[in-house]
Amino acid sequence: MTRKEPLWLALMMCVLMVSACSSLRKTSNTSANNNQQFLEGFTTTSNFKVSTVKLKIVTSGANLETAQLWQFKYAQILDVPVEKVLNTPLYSFIEDWWATPYRLGGKNKEGIDCSNFTNTLLTSVFRYNSSGTSSQLFQKAKKLSNNQMKEGDLVFFRISQKNVSHVGVYLANDRFVHASTSSGVMISDLNEPYWKKYYAGGGRIE
Repeated sequence: MTRKEPLWLALMMCVLMVSACSSLRKTSNTSANNNQQFLEGFTTTSNFKVSTVKLKIVTSGANLETAQLWQFKYAQILDVPVEKVLNTPLYSFIEDWWATPYRLGGKNKEGIDCSNFTNTLLTSVFRYNSSGTSSQLFQKAKKLSNNQMKEGDLVFFRISQKNVSHVGVYLANDRFVHASTSSGVMISDLNEPYWKKYYAGGGRIE
């Protein structure tokens, strides 16, 4: 009996060790699975479409190292490289008027309509002596094709009317800023189905 006891004890110890190792493996795997689930459940997407920013030196000296926060913001909205967002007076003006409510005939921060917003922007930023309704601006603007459009040009729309009834200011990459009846001053995309449906063309005040 004395010889069998150590053998029996040794067998028991082996069983306990194997059991303990198996338990440790299960704990470790559970922890790894939990971490994986946590990472998979961690969402980094947002409503903002983040464009690919190319590091490119331009004559203005603007690059990723010297770019301001507002340049990154509007580069995302316009979906263009950061170094192409250079017009500080323009984007400062847009920032200042952003979300100002629409009001027919309005001319201030309490409310403004599309033509008054456009005229105020052209006068303040581009130093044009601009005035008139959206229809009048369309009549005196030099007509442009889409590939001729530049920052500061105008975009016109016929919304439920034969005559032009809405105007905005072109920025870049088919984006334009305007005073919309629904959301006030904002940036929209010419490729959106609504704006594409009513688009009457582009023009330039000279």
